[in-house]
Amino acid sequence: MGKFTRRDFIKGSLGTVAGVGIGSRLTTTAWSQVLGANDDIRVAVVGFHKKGSGHIKKFREIPGVRVVALCDVDRDVLDSEVKKFTDDNEKVDAYTDVRKLLDDKNIDAIVTATPNHWHSLLTIWACQAGKDVYVEKPVSHNVWEGRKAVEAARKYNRIVQVGMQNRSDVGLLEAIPYIQQGNLGKILVVRGFCYKRRESIGKVDGPQPIPEVVDYNLWSGPAPLVPLMRKNLHYDWHWVWPTGNGDIGNQGIHEMDMCRWVIGQDVLAPRVVSIGGRFGYDDDGDTPNTLITFLDYKPAPIIFEVRGLPRKKDDSAMDNYRGTRVGIVVECENGYFAGGRGGGWVYDNDDNKIKQFKGDGGGEHQANFIKAVRSRKVSDLHADVLEGHLSSALCHMGNISYRIGQLSSPEETQEVIKGEPKAVETFERFQEHLFANWVDLSKTPPVLGLWLEMDPSEEKFIGSGEYSTTRWANDLLTQEYRKGFVVPKKV
Repeated sequence: MGKFTRRDFIKGSLGTVAGVGIGSRLTTTAWSQVLGANDDIRVAVVGFHKKGSGHIKKFREIPGVRVVALCDVDRDVLDSEVKKFTDDNEKVDAYTDVRKLLDDKNIDAIVTATPNHWHSLLTIWACQAGKDVYVEKPVSHNVWEGRKAVEAARKYNRIVQVGMQNRSDVGLLEAIPYIQQGNLGKILVVRGFCYKRRESIGKVDGPQPIPEVVDYNLWSGPAPLVPLMRKNLHYDWHWVWPTGNGDIGNQGIHEMDMCRWVIGQDVLAPRVVSIGGRFGYDDDGDTPNTLITFLDYKPAPIIFEVRGLPRKKDDSAMDNYRGTRVGIVVECENGYFAGGRGGGWVYDNDDNKIKQFKGDGGGEHQANFIKAVRSRKVSDLHADVLEGHLSSALCHMGNISYRIGQLSSPEETQEVIKGEPKAVETFERFQEHLFANWVDLSKTPPVLGLWLEMDPSEEKFIGSGEYSTTRWANDLLTQEYRKGFVVPKKV
């Protein structure tokens, strides 16, 4: 089969480069042909301070794929990766501004591992520019923009894979249907765990200098352009609300997705409540380092736990639940499954191992994306953008409940959740964990989030709370965007 016909670009008025988004000046028409098996797929990687550098290496190893462009707002990071290509006598184009990269008709797909606040906008712009997308998790920084990313993928017939690699793990691809088929009886509850040590990010006494090699305007993008009020620009953005989503939306999105996958839910949970806080140190982080989120699916809820402190004060080890630190535990009538990336084990109710599902860590997730790019079939994807949106949105729902909550005593918290025995048991373990870290909840009480009711069809909060509370919760489903970096209402 011959090469595909590139999309035609219809360019409108550009205005200033900084002031106009890709979506406002590019429209596309459908491909007239499907990619042939012998055609190289030309990939650009955008944002690679950490995870993205692994994507560069991985995509370069896939037959029939050429990495032809790189983009990062940090010139040192960009130059370092470009040098690897130069050393291998390979040509690669370099950009600091993704808008210019998206104008390049010689790029078929982009791979992005930018900070969370860029994920949805970049996905939408790329779809509008006629490019397929591999976007790292979470697919969004808030619920509303995640749905817009789904709409853009569908409108422009783009293949959009989300970096939830567990969806490609061969062990989980066998284990989850095994559970769903009733081999362990009815599912009672699905628990997700992110017990991962997170140290303090420190505390500054004023604005910090922006590295000269970084275009901070572009780095900020859709987020507010504000002084840097933490020691590290990179990575620690996870722990402040304007750019990050805490660990539930960082590491935890992988496990949240597995939880939703196993119970087969394709809509948002009808009700949510979170309990947590940032315990054990005083730093510039906003997001909780210890969190419980209860997602009230019927008949089996999801209970998600984040712990950033060790199992006890001055220890290096982390807690576990039934041997799981980062993963899921699916509790059923006749046993349970414990695992995650790399597969897992089925146990009976006496904790005896009865069956293993060996995984591979989802190492072929990028190759699965390329397969779908060639076939043009969304059904070939293991982690389509819709799956990414729904699982990301569950994390956002948990965060919203927490963010509009208030400090409450353990007794007040127990009273609010007393109707959910599994939530009560989880909160008891939460208290024991903090006590082991010398956190006195009578002096440092947790935040008790509000029970929030969700209309899954509209993806908006409704219901039982005061109007002002519901409006506040719905306000947090989206955000204010900066001029030039606005997620469009109509993609």
